[in-house]
Amino acid sequence: MSAPEKLPELFGSLVFNEDTMRQRLSSASYAAWKRCITEGTSLDLSIANEIAEAMKQWATEKGCTHFTHWFQPMTGVTAEKHDAFIAPDGRGKIMMEFSGKELVRGESDASSFPSGGLRATFEARGYTAWDPTAFAFIKDTTLCIPTVFCSYSGQALDKKTPLLRSMDEVSRQAVRILRLFGDTETRRVTAQVGPEQEYFLIDRKDYMKREDLRLTGRTAGRPLLRRHPSPGGGVHEGPGHRALEAGRPLQD
Repeated sequence: MSAPEKLPELFGSLVFNEDTMRQRLSSASYAAWKRCITEGTSLDLSIANEIAEAMKQWATEKGCTHFTHWFQPMTGVTAEKHDAFIAPDGRGKIMMEFSGKELVRGESDASSFPSGGLRATFEARGYTAWDPTAFAFIKDTTLCIPTVFCSYSGQALDKKTPLLRSMDEVSRQAVRILRLFGDTETRRVTAQVGPEQEYFLIDRKDYMKREDLRLTGRTAGRPLLRRHPSPGGGVHEGPGHRALEAGRPLQD
């Protein structure tokens, strides 16, 4: 099979996306998940357990040994709390486990992250909660589960919680306007913003000549010397393949 023919199979291969869920979940659980993300309904623990089991089987088939609740605290970078799928079986061996409770909620040491002055360090208690609207994905040998990060009393300790709340309000107002135009069926409107996906690769010798790149990691007003093609003449496969596996098309 040639490289172009492999692209559809490669695209999103490391993402537990909707198509994968449709294949691995029962019709009832899949429908419950769809209602959760479109109508905001809650998931029963039995449904969460089935999703967690399917997610674990999919991830371990691809070589994963750990899972993490992946979140964006107010530090400018992402954070992760890693746990293993393994659990002792009581007979000196281990078994692979991942429950709906572990999928839905985690507890992180919130004293390690900024809180905006919401509480004293010794009172720190932070919780991560699964965001079912964002697909889990694999990085190296870890299943990354997108989550929000909040305090015991519900204050946002991350950048994603305010975003999701804003999206809910945008949806509510958009549906209200649609009702004025006679649309009686739409129940939710989702706003989507795509990041700029262009990237540049230059030879190391050219990079060393650019003081702006060496000091800031970015260009400062002058064009880059080489764009996209690798020194060998082909498209650089490392970032491109990883982006495709993560379900991110690289287009100008």
